[in-house]
Amino acid sequence: MQNQSSPLILTFGPADPVGALGIQSDVTVFAMHGCHALSVVTGLLVADSARVDDIQPTDHSFVVEQARMLLEDMPVSAIKVGTMASLEQIAAIAEIVSDYADVPLILDPFTSSLPDCGTRDDDMMTLVHQLLVPQASVFLLSQPELARFADCWRDPASLATVAEDAADLTGIGCGHVLVTGIGGGDGTRCNELYDADGLATALPWSQLLPGPFVGAGNTLSAALAAVMARGTGAQDALPPAQEYVTGTLANACRFGMGRLIPNKIFRAPSAAC
Repeated sequence: MQNQSSPLILTFGPADPVGALGIQSDVTVFAMHGCHALSVVTGLLVADSARVDDIQPTDHSFVVEQARMLLEDMPVSAIKVGTMASLEQIAAIAEIVSDYADVPLILDPFTSSLPDCGTRDDDMMTLVHQLLVPQASVFLLSQPELARFADCWRDPASLATVAEDAADLTGIGCGHVLVTGIGGGDGTRCNELYDADGLATALPWSQLLPGPFVGAGNTLSAALAAVMARGTGAQDALPPAQEYVTGTLANACRFGMGRLIPNKIFRAPSAAC
């Protein structure tokens, strides 16, 4: 018998019956990068490959109890925070991660496929902005999500560039802001990583991939967490993480009548759909 040698990553997120999002997705991505997942379930999704109909929250006290038991028992090399299902969960998780400030925190709280929660959604975004973003090593969100999220601190009618919104977030303590799916004038798309000094790197996406997908962003944040769990900084971790995600999308599977699911095990033998 030997001690655990693979990096341990604690992930908070919902349980997805399809395996495209949340905990099930993270477990697979971490394993494909030689890491082991410790998981805390924030809710149960009611979903298929086409859509998410609902999320049933886990009581925040259970979230706290499970996370504390894991963290007091085992050392973790990274923490990933995905979709949360209540204001109480956000506050509780923010308090937990504050006790592990030296551990990289990858924050990916928004899932575009989730049903809109209306004004409560606004409250949740405000709390994420206040409590979790300042602690994040990397905060990942799409360009439309960033525009919506910026309503937390500026007039919704005002205009700002992606760089300006990212600067506002690094200005409150966020280490890096990764904005995905930014469109160029020639129709290309890229992911842009910002730090306190501005744009750190921009990586283009292939325009030849199939689609639409469900879980592409979740796969990217999990891959980034896995690479960073081995001690790699965000800027150096992004290229291999994005290369892996590109492979999952190029080999995506259609499980049902809905969207394509990234093939997270495409590198494994006999992993073709």
